[in-house]
Amino acid sequence: MADDPNLSSRRARFEALALPHLDAAFNLARWLARDSDDARDIVQEAFLRAFDAFDGLRGDNARPWLLAIVRNTCFTWLAHNRGARGQVPYEESQHAQSDPTADPAWLALRADERQRVDAAIEHLPPEFREVVVLRELDDLSYKEIAGVLSIPVGTVMSRLARGRHLLARYLTADGGGEL
Repeated sequence: MADDPNLSSRRARFEALALPHLDAAFNLARWLARDSDDARDIVQEAFLRAFDAFDGLRGDNARPWLLAIVRNTCFTWLAHNRGARGQVPYEESQHAQSDPTADPAWLALRADERQRVDAAIEHLPPEFREVVVLRELDDLSYKEIAGVLSIPVGTVMSRLARGRHLLARYLTADGGGEL
């Protein structure tokens, strides 16, 4: 059976437009699901859904479109699977790429700071956490975030301001206080 040329060109276009955003998709899913294994499952499902809906993409900017699919897939997946498995917090130190030539004291300090920031982000309410992750970690514009979340740009701005305020409050509370 010969390959369908339309399917091949569609697949090639999908790979060219969507695959560069795989890391951003995983990052968003990991922060929303709070588990790397779940995030992998969510991203796999989201990419399948994205491929099925690929004809609906307008233009060539697949990132906000794809991240909206990841977000929706994540919420659907969590609703069906939250009780099935216990949540395990993401441990950056288990997944960090180490540089053997780096100063161990600097690495320890950096790992400690990263853990504090990760813990602060995890304490944020979901509506603030997703905006902070999309802006600060995935570097999306306010307009792109608004598209991903289907909310007005003003709401993105207010949630981001509130999320940053909560992060600062948590991080300056002598080793991490409650939000």
